[in-house]
Amino acid sequence: MNHETRPLLVNDEQTEQDRSEQDSYLDKVKNGKLYVATFAAVLGPLSFGFVLGYSSPAIPELCRIQDPRLQLSKDEASWFGAVVTIGAALGGLLGGWIVEKIGRKLSLMFCSIPFIFGFTIIIAAQNHWMLYVGRVLTGLASGVTSLVVPLYISEMAHERVRGTLGSCVQLMVVIGIMGAYITGLFLDWRWLAITSSIPPTLMLVCMCFMPETPRFLLSQGKRREAEEALRFLRGPDAPVEWECARIEEAYKNEEQSFSLADLKDPGVYKPLGVGIMMMLFQQFTGINAIMFYAETIFEQAHFKSSDVATVIVAATQVFFTAVAAVIMDKAGRKVLLILSGVIMCVSEAVFGVYFKLTVMKHSNSSLTSLLTYAQGPLAEQSPTDLTWLAVGSMGLFITGFALGWGPTPWLVMSEIFPTRVRGMGSALCVLTNWTCAFIVTKTFQNLMDAITSAGTFWMFSGLCALNVIFTAIFVPETKGKTLEEIQARFKGTHRR
Repeated sequence: MNHETRPLLVNDEQTEQDRSEQDSYLDKVKNGKLYVATFAAVLGPLSFGFVLGYSSPAIPELCRIQDPRLQLSKDEASWFGAVVTIGAALGGLLGGWIVEKIGRKLSLMFCSIPFIFGFTIIIAAQNHWMLYVGRVLTGLASGVTSLVVPLYISEMAHERVRGTLGSCVQLMVVIGIMGAYITGLFLDWRWLAITSSIPPTLMLVCMCFMPETPRFLLSQGKRREAEEALRFLRGPDAPVEWECARIEEAYKNEEQSFSLADLKDPGVYKPLGVGIMMMLFQQFTGINAIMFYAETIFEQAHFKSSDVATVIVAATQVFFTAVAAVIMDKAGRKVLLILSGVIMCVSEAVFGVYFKLTVMKHSNSSLTSLLTYAQGPLAEQSPTDLTWLAVGSMGLFITGFALGWGPTPWLVMSEIFPTRVRGMGSALCVLTNWTCAFIVTKTFQNLMDAITSAGTFWMFSGLCALNVIFTAIFVPETKGKTLEEIQARFKGTHRR
């Protein structure tokens, strides 16, 4: 019995010692330049927020435009909104490859180029194809960005601030979306594209002065450069040699290159399963469909100034994503995901009820017409007395999404993979996310026609209930742990 307990006691003592060393090290850290580097990186998510938000004000204008070469039909407008996600899915695959080949910093600088070129093509557009090509290019850049920026931040940040800084990725996306909505109130679609090209240009310039991540440099055997990068990020007082040695030790215990046999390793297949399912569930909350077609949804919900309503939606998302960023390292990832899933499940069920009560007469199916005839007095009621239900459920849904399922999947993706599969694992997650985004945005209108608006929102509500169950059973809590500790937990070698 003594033989079994002694190693456990040694492990406990070792863990305590490691923890106290870690705390004394982090007490000496200055975060100023880490925040500057994070700001430079999150100009990328700000850019792709502008890409996502661009379609909402631009589509109604391009549908009304007099020039027949540029005027979009209903189907073409749907492609204009959805084609971004095809580019982004390809960008996810490309990002997974380049992030390992040229590093995190150069990948970020590289992805600003298709952003700028894409918006330039939209600005100069003379026909539909130029509009589509511009959207695909900005989508490609968005895909690379959505992979590289979370990795860059998680590999730079230490565990005390990693949750907050990692949540800034989604915060800047929603600020970009809101920026596009507000700018769209005052500028036409060409000037909106010019405005949207400013953040990626700034990112290209700012990233020239930022370091590569210490973990990537150490994986390339560049110890001296890694120490310099850490000195920049941690300030002059922190003994960065200690952190360097700790990261190096984790690399020594890890195979350096990825092979297909690694898929049998629980340290690889478990985080891969969790990452992919989180991305799948994030999109099947219906968030992108709601944001892409926000104005249309509000028009269907009988709002007179639907463009102003979408700005209010975006502002709500910004506020609660900021709240999530502030409390992420205190509340923990898992609690916020479960809370978020429950709020979205309830709000989408209520939204379904709203559409059931008000859109009966709007449906063209003979069955619904029969129901409308049978329930005439209810269907003929003025919908204005129920608009509070639409506003309330939309606001509640956006709040729920922003608190958990908005920022957390991107943060967890950047934390859970071992170094050798970080590029490939993240690429598969991003590919899943954007492929699902394409499916949801492209089929959203068809779903609303096939199973009615109410049925569509009830379906999304059911999927939100599933994501709560998935989170409770499978998603690990990563709050306050180093990247190396998180990976050890998946492998089953974590010291308790």
